[in-house]
Amino acid sequence: MKIILAYSGGLDTSVIVKWLKETYDADIITFAADIGQEEELKGLDKKAKATGASKHHTLDLVEEFARDYIFPMVRANAIYEGQYYLGTSIARPLIAKAQVEIARKERADTVAHGATGKGNDQCRFELSYMALAPNLQIIAPWKIEAFREAFPGRAEMIAYCQAHKIPVEASLKKPYSMDRNLLHISYEAGILEDPWFDPTVAANKNMFKLSVSPEDAPDKPEYVELEFEKGDCVAVNGKKLTPGEVMKTLNRLGGKHGIGRVDIVENRFVGMKSRGVYETPGGSILLHAHRQVETLTLDRDLQHLRDSLTPKYAELVYNGFWFAPERECLQAFIDKSQEFVSGTVRLKLYKGNIITCGRKSPYSLYDDAIASMEGTQSWYNQSDATGFIRLNGLRLRARAKAQGVPKYARPKK
Repeated sequence: MKIILAYSGGLDTSVIVKWLKETYDADIITFAADIGQEEELKGLDKKAKATGASKHHTLDLVEEFARDYIFPMVRANAIYEGQYYLGTSIARPLIAKAQVEIARKERADTVAHGATGKGNDQCRFELSYMALAPNLQIIAPWKIEAFREAFPGRAEMIAYCQAHKIPVEASLKKPYSMDRNLLHISYEAGILEDPWFDPTVAANKNMFKLSVSPEDAPDKPEYVELEFEKGDCVAVNGKKLTPGEVMKTLNRLGGKHGIGRVDIVENRFVGMKSRGVYETPGGSILLHAHRQVETLTLDRDLQHLRDSLTPKYAELVYNGFWFAPERECLQAFIDKSQEFVSGTVRLKLYKGNIITCGRKSPYSLYDDAIASMEGTQSWYNQSDATGFIRLNGLRLRARAKAQGVPKYARPKK
C-alpha cells in the first residue's frame, strides 16, 4: 500500500504520518503545496521523513493558485455569507489536484488528508479526489474510530508529538489551529470556539500574522492604484505584476494598514455553525477594487444577473464543488461578463478601511452627457421618462382602481 498524504507539518498531519505508517504498514509519501505559506514550509522534508515518510514533495503552486483559483473567484466577487473571502475553501481543490498528480506519478493507490469529520475541508478534498481520480482509495483518519480513540483532543495530540519529539507550533498555551496561504490566514478551534471570546485583546495580539490591528496602523493614509484587464488585476501603482505578485503586494499594503480582519460565525456544509477568525488583507483590497471597475463597465442587468448568481458560486466553492459542472458553467458566464471590466481604481487605505477615491476605464458606461444634472444637451430626452414611468405604473394604478389602496397606506381616521 502506498499512501500520498496532504501534509502541512502542523499538529494533525504530524501525528497522522506516524499513525498511518504504524496502522497500515504502508509506504507514506508526504506532499505539501506551496500556496503562499512562506516560512511554514521550512524543514518539511526533514520533518516528514523523521516521522515516518519515505519521500516528500513540496510543489511551488503560488502562481497557479493566484492565476487559476483566486483570480477566477475574484471575477465572481465571491464572498460566502457576505463575510468570508473563501481563502481556505479555494485552496483545497488545487492541493487535491496536485496530490492526485503525485499519486499517479508515484503509482500510489491511496490518498489521505488530515481534515476532521466535522469540518468543510473533508468535503473539499474528497469531492475533488472523486472528480479527478475516482478510483483512488481515500483515508481520512479523523473519521476512523480507532484514531479518535487514540486522539480525543488536541491535548493528546500535542502530548504525542512531545513524546515522539515531533516539533509543532501548537501548544497548550496556544490552543488554536491556523491555516495560511496567499489569500488569507484562518484561525479556529481552542480558545476561538467561544463566540464571545474577543481575539483582539492585547493578550492575544500575537495570534495575527498578516496584519496589524487597526489601532496600531499608521496615522497617515496611503493611496494605491490597481489596474484591471478583463476582470484581473495586472498592475499595482503602475507596476505590472503577475497574479502571485499582485497578491503579495496587496497583502503587504493591506496588512500594514490593518485591513482584512474578519470574525464570523459561519454555516458549515455539514450542517453545524462554527466560529472562525480570518486575515485577508490583499483579498479585501482586490475585491473592493474589482467591484469599483465593474460599477463603471458592467451593464446594469448583466451586473444584477451576475450578482444574483454570486451567492451560489460562493456556496459551491465553500462546499467543495470547484470541479463540478455547475461551477464550470457559472465560471464561463462570469468570465464572459468580464470582457470589458478593464480600468484603474484609486483607493485610500487607512486604519482598517478601504476608501474609494476614483475609478476610470476606457470602456466606461458612465456618460456625463446624459447623467449630468446641469442641463447638458445630449441624446437622452427627459420627456421620454414620462411614458416610461406611466407604463411601469400601469399595474399599480390598475390595482388601486380594482382593489383599493393597501390598508397600511390608507389615511388614519
